[in-house]
Amino acid sequence: MYLRKIEGPRTVEVAGGKRMSRADLPDPRTRRWVASRKAAVIRAIDGGLISRKEALEMYALSDEELDGWAEAVRQHGEKALKATATQKYRQL
Repeated sequence: MYLRKIEGPRTVEVAGGKRMSRADLPDPRTRRWVASRKAAVIRAIDGGLISRKEALEMYALSDEELDGWAEAVRQHGEKALKATATQKYRQL
């Protein structure tokens, strides 16, 4: 079995004691961002699986977009990433 050489850890422990690997990340060609995919990227960054810079480049995100996701999760949890909840949590 061949394991490709990558920088950083292969897996990290994230909230809830679960393990996360690069295979758990959304496809880099993702164009439709649902809450679970956004949350996976934020968990990967917070857990140290990928760097913020790597996430910005890999997913072609803006600083503001990624900051918005991270702030929503920190203030209100992953449920705040749902499109239907966006207005509700922005007003608080």
